[in-house]
Amino acid sequence: MGIEQTETGWRSNKLMIQFAEYMVGGGVWFWGGLAIFGLCFDVFHWPWWVSKGLADIFGWTANYTIQRYWAFYSSRLKGHDRQVIFRYVVVNGVDFFIDYAIVWAFIHNGITPYIGFFVSAAFTTVWDYLWYRFWVFRPAK
Repeated sequence: MGIEQTETGWRSNKLMIQFAEYMVGGGVWFWGGLAIFGLCFDVFHWPWWVSKGLADIFGWTANYTIQRYWAFYSSRLKGHDRQVIFRYVVVNGVDFFIDYAIVWAFIHNGITPYIGFFVSAAFTTVWDYLWYRFWVFRPAK
């Protein structure tokens, strides 16, 4: 009785910590990217897609580093960087099209792209966590 409850509680706590760490990585991507987008779009008056592209380059890099080496860290991933990066690119490639479609739809309808950022992030937060946890950063057996 006590061992099962302790182990279950430990696993649950570990998953909550992992999700919190995942959210830190997502937060760095989102808020850092939003700042870069705002600078490029509103200050430099660059096209939205160029501004978003620069924001995403920052976001992808920061997020990958945080997810790979902190939130989903496993020594069993060592030596599997090509596979992990490939999977990360696949998942975020799908995200790219969803994200840009959402932001474009807001702009196309005369709504600020900043709302599109929040809507896209709301969708991809759960979606990405599941992909990252069960496929991208899943340690080799």
